[in-house]
Amino acid sequence: MKATRGAVRAHIGAVALGAALCASPALSPGAGTPWATLGLLAGLCLACELPGRFPFFSGSGPIGAGSFFPLLLTAALLLPPPAAALVAVPGSLVGRVDKPPAAARRIWRAAELALAVWAAARVHTLLGGPAALGGPAPGSPPDLPYALLPVCAATLAFSAVLALLDGSILLVAEHLPARRAWRGLLTRSLGPHLVHGLAGLMMAVLWNSSYGPPAALVVLLPMYISGWVFAQYHREHAAHRATIRALVQAVDIKDTYTRGHSERVGRASVLIAQELGMDRERVEVLRFAGILHDVGKLGVPTRVLRKDGPLTPEERRVIELHPEYGHEIVRGIGFLGEARAAILHHHERLDGSGYPYGLSGRGIPECARVVAVADAFDAMTSTRSYRRGRPVPVAVEELKRCAGTQFDPRMVRALARGLERHGWFGAVTADDTQLPPPRDAESAGPVPAPLSPRPDGTEGEGPR
Repeated sequence: MKATRGAVRAHIGAVALGAALCASPALSPGAGTPWATLGLLAGLCLACELPGRFPFFSGSGPIGAGSFFPLLLTAALLLPPPAAALVAVPGSLVGRVDKPPAAARRIWRAAELALAVWAAARVHTLLGGPAALGGPAPGSPPDLPYALLPVCAATLAFSAVLALLDGSILLVAEHLPARRAWRGLLTRSLGPHLVHGLAGLMMAVLWNSSYGPPAALVVLLPMYISGWVFAQYHREHAAHRATIRALVQAVDIKDTYTRGHSERVGRASVLIAQELGMDRERVEVLRFAGILHDVGKLGVPTRVLRKDGPLTPEERRVIELHPEYGHEIVRGIGFLGEARAAILHHHERLDGSGYPYGLSGRGIPECARVVAVADAFDAMTSTRSYRRGRPVPVAVEELKRCAGTQFDPRMVRALARGLERHGWFGAVTADDTQLPPPRDAESAGPVPAPLSPRPDGTEGEGPR
């Protein structure tokens, strides 16, 4: 651990040193740094960050460096590269930090933004951006659309440097494989950064116009409003995740047999949904459905869930009510959408022998057919204290054997393709404590193989 902390400190120090070297020419005598422009832009960036430090504002305004990216890109277009690198420093050093160590995180943020702005300004200068921005003669309008080329290139450089540095810190601090550390960082950020770059171009054009900096500040108002909307959107999603996390933790505490099962079913549901070509929003809904499919166990008496030995017919009927309990629990959670139907129907079977309503075929909602396959797959591949999980290929073959009667063949094929493409990283479900011996299987239908877990995930675990 000490070696890891030392490596992180060394990495942050190296990046900070690089940023200092890039910015240092602006501080040398005779550099001709436009301090008025630099100071105004740095002050605006600082003003965008300050609300996040105060509780009164932290719930209502955009927080974080993203709220002043248009200002940083404006600096990259208006200032020499060394001067542009200094603009982000004051705001980054006083900005809000949610996790310790605060000092190291602030230094890192200041350094990476300084390098990103320096790179953007450098590319913009090399491509003749300042001349295009100001036109062929002083005071003339910008040379559009040629000015767009250096601006877009500068924005790409800005985004690429941020992605490179963000991935590098994940590589050093989290020990992620290189492929995972940088995966998607550039592609996810490039679109928003291009929008910020165009806003920066508008600000730079107005800044250089006869109206001067006050006119350029007009661009900040819609950008600030859009940042506020974006922040509200992320806060709402954070609240959604917190709600789901609380429900899952409550289930895990009550039923220790399936600890971690919910998250893995959510992951398998995402694999299936992606292979079926569902849009991003539906994939997210399927993830919620997988994670919350067993939330109804909160309504089942703990003595029944943890009972040693066979269940009575009455106890079996109580456990088979858990999909309906789950549906009642989440009924008022609007953002779950069709995930609520998956929670209610994930134990229905294609041949009509499932529960709670005995639906069959296409009468079972598509999302429920996805979660049913994901649930059974994880139950078969997860290791319990009383038996080892099946290998993934064996579990997939079992799902294929039951396709058409218990499971939707289309969902089974989608899971098989997803596993071939991405693999599967399962985990032990139960903790290290000694658990009671397995109970009677509680799902309807014949046992697929003697003394083996059923494909719907039951082997002394109740109807999963």
